Amino acid sequence: MGGEPLVVLDLADTLMTVTEPATDLIGTPEASATWWALQSGSLPPGPVPDTAAMRRLRAAIRDVLDAHLEGREARPHSLDDINAAAAAAPVSPRLVMTASGIRSEERWHTEHGGSATLAAIAAEAIGLLATPERLRLLRRCANPACSMLFLAENKRRKWCTSNICGNRARVARHYERTHTDRAGGT
Repeated sequence: MGGEPLVVLDLADTLMTVTEPATDLIGTPEASATWWALQSGSLPPGPVPDTAAMRRLRAAIRDVLDAHLEGREARPHSLDDINAAAAAAPVSPRLVMTASGIRSEERWHTEHGGSATLAAIAAEAIGLLATPERLRLLRRCANPACSMLFLAENKRRKWCTSNICGNRARVARHYERTHTDRAGGT
């Protein structure tokens, strides 16, 4: 959690769907605060969003991404929830004068209660889902005990992280080889 180049994937990965019931990795106020602090450099400034709104957006994103990977249609309300979060805090470019001259910045319009952070994440989801070349890179970790999603920039990438799930697979393969060799040799 916290290692993908897209915050939208990191948010989706905060819900481990391979456990029954699903495990919410940001289910406590402390865990949520830690996650938002990790993401703060990639998101517009502003308060941590309402927990219910964040969970609703996360569920919608997870449904749409899982639907893509599973070859099924996403639930219609998932698309509505992503679109609503993106529209709740529109963004506009603006010019500002600084000591070094004029520069551009984005202004998030939160005057009517929208969350700039959720709008940015929803916009990132829309950008990913609407870009077939990028969406083709979306993968679920090959570890059956893991539900993490990632973009496989390298075609050979199968694991969410090579040092956790990838290492577990290598250890299991090594054990299987050495265990089979011993069983066959005795």
